[in-house]
Amino acid sequence: MDVDLAAIESARGVLDGVVRCTPIEGSRPLSQLVDGPVWLKCENLQRTGSFKLRGAYVRIFRMTAAERRNGVVAASAGNHAQGVALAASLLDTPSIVFMPEGAPIPKVEAAQSYGAEVRFAGTTVDEALSAATLHAEQTGATLIHPFNHSDVVAGQGTVGLEILAQVPDVKTVVVSAGGGGLVSGIAVAVKSTRPDVKVVAVQAAGAAAIPGSLAAGRPVPVESMATMADGIAVGCPGDLTVGLIAKYVDDVRTVTEDALARALLLCLERAKLVVEPAGAAAVAAIQENPTGLETPVVAVLSGGNIDPLLLMRVLRHGMTAAGRYLSFHLSVPDRPGELARLLAELAASGANVLDVEHSRTSRALHLDEVEVQLVLETRGDEHRDEVLSRLRAAGYPLSVDG
Repeated sequence: MDVDLAAIESARGVLDGVVRCTPIEGSRPLSQLVDGPVWLKCENLQRTGSFKLRGAYVRIFRMTAAERRNGVVAASAGNHAQGVALAASLLDTPSIVFMPEGAPIPKVEAAQSYGAEVRFAGTTVDEALSAATLHAEQTGATLIHPFNHSDVVAGQGTVGLEILAQVPDVKTVVVSAGGGGLVSGIAVAVKSTRPDVKVVAVQAAGAAAIPGSLAAGRPVPVESMATMADGIAVGCPGDLTVGLIAKYVDDVRTVTEDALARALLLCLERAKLVVEPAGAAAVAAIQENPTGLETPVVAVLSGGNIDPLLLMRVLRHGMTAAGRYLSFHLSVPDRPGELARLLAELAASGANVLDVEHSRTSRALHLDEVEVQLVLETRGDEHRDEVLSRLRAAGYPLSVDG
């Protein structure tokens, strides 16, 4: 298997009229960080909510009629499942997708709505992939691998062709990476046309299999994974993608969970774009370390399929990481007026009280004390520190949560 520019240009022809040429949006806050233009490539606005339809459609389109009759099977945390489901439906092909237990409900329902039968297996994408592989062997269905196939990589690479057309003077492309299908496809498209452009792959620090694989010269699985970015939580890249990344990608960076949460918050607040944590990884990399990124920069927002419950948790996490969400507890005398005095201090500090909770049952409390748990909204790190300093100066020995 190999992928070159001709394969990606051919894939573009296959996808004509099937996928959207997603828009490019400028980002002022990111541009200020790198002192030059930063553009967001909005694959979160693609059909099915991510880039995955591109590769899945090309792969199924190039199957024989007999292979399509036997159906296709895939494994995914959600985005690849939706891409395969829609592509198979458009090409009159039965589809089954294996998803990890606990996959986000909106992604499960979306895959079903596109016509796929959803089955659950394991707790990770890799375990679901093992189940999908076994099903293919037992039934004769064709496995649509999420990244380790030349047709899939070629389809994802069409994003790179669009970037070159939309931002012809681009100097750096930053792309999230799990198994590496998207970044390797984009890198082939970009480097084959503009070798001067730098391509940067971004992984979640808690699920970063690519650096170790590149060092070993072959796919090497990580021992464990822990990240909110389920879309790039891939335990082991493929031999195809590792080879392409080694050849075409200039840099691989990792980002923290705090950075992912802050990036998602920025996309929502400043760009008015709903992006899942994996889709915001490129933005997180720019925010966390803007050095070495020659402008114009294009950051690929790879997906926008996020469970609303996860969105609420991530936004809270992002606000906390940005110094805008402060939770703490303290004890005050259990007598009239003490809570009012505390709230008056907070009002004078300019903090917005979101939640107040009393407790009189803690073993650490004296008989004449009450514990108060408060959640505040502040304007950022500096204001957060001012609020804490003011309360401590007023005689409140508080403990910050998290």
